[in-house]
Amino acid sequence: MNTEHNTLGYRPSLDEYFMEIAHVVATRSTCLRHSVGAVIVRDGQLLSTGYNGAPRGAAHCISTGCNKDFLDLPSGTSHDACAGVHAEQNAIIQGAYHGTTLSDSTLYCTHSPCYLCAKMIVNTGINRVVVARLYPDERSECVFKEVGIEFVHLNKDNLILLKDRLLQNESRPLSIDEKEAASDLMQRRE
Repeated sequence: MNTEHNTLGYRPSLDEYFMEIAHVVATRSTCLRHSVGAVIVRDGQLLSTGYNGAPRGAAHCISTGCNKDFLDLPSGTSHDACAGVHAEQNAIIQGAYHGTTLSDSTLYCTHSPCYLCAKMIVNTGINRVVVARLYPDERSECVFKEVGIEFVHLNKDNLILLKDRLLQNESRPLSIDEKEAASDLMQRRE
């Protein structure tokens, strides 16, 4: 953990800083199962952001309900049944939409990418992936290792948590991930 201090008492490392931004981006998610955020950075500059949710102009799952819940499909399976676009995909798409080259950059994501997203990351030319939470599909890490993309799992204890977001948000119910993070936060406070 970075031990530098500023007038506020703590100065996060760049990995912590950009991961915190990814967590803020995740608050825009419209998925009922997982709030995921991603940011793409090169040379300390933010290039693109993305969160998981319905395609532009389509109805959001927070309004229509979750297709995978209707079909009783477990998380991490049957991605084709999901109406949403993954956070990593949206970050890559936003870069392309705005004509931003994403090669030789770092992707920070609140969750490790699924296998489909991992293949997109490889073909985008991103050379480093930093995640806060591991996804149950290990194929992503295998493809990153095979092609030489650095994969970093930030220890949750090193992250600055969004205490206000997790503990005081009344605008919508907390997602599974937010509940787990809030529980982790409460255990650390005891």
